[in-house]
Amino acid sequence: MNRKINQKKYENVILYLCRGLGGSISGKKKLAKLLYYVDFDHFEYRESMKSITGDKYKAWRMGPVPDCYMEIVDKLEKEGKLKRRSVPSDVPGMNPTEVFEMGAEPDESVFSEDEKYILDRVIKKYGGLTGKQLEVLTHQEAPFVATDQSEEIAYELSFYRGTEFENGQLAVA
Repeated sequence: MNRKINQKKYENVILYLCRGLGGSISGKKKLAKLLYYVDFDHFEYRESMKSITGDKYKAWRMGPVPDCYMEIVDKLEKEGKLKRRSVPSDVPGMNPTEVFEMGAEPDESVFSEDEKYILDRVIKKYGGLTGKQLEVLTHQEAPFVATDQSEEIAYELSFYRGTEFENGQLAVA
């Protein structure tokens, strides 16, 4: 596992996202992209230059994917804090969807006010989208576009997205 990750925050980010989305997240792709937005938005916000989870992201065919997220999911599942179930697809030939359901409340005390703002913003802005819709969005952003396939995405590329934050702060490209 990546030694720079903040495991406690990472676990609670996943639980916080689940709770914010009605108790569950449908699909590994959706979870991966929500984590991307949490980390890259926070890095860009107020030029904090820090991600929340501390994970690294790679540019894969379906968009940015965090290195350690499934290890964190496995740990949460073993501890009974997260449940994972497989839901068959209605579309012939499609793989079943993994659904992640919270089994415990997140510990919000691990987050700063800025981190909670970003988490709530990601839930509000991206939570209603499907994994496929999030994939399409991330494919249009500088961090993904500027990174070769299977290479690590530099967080500094988040400053080229020009994200508008609700409090009026605009990251300048």
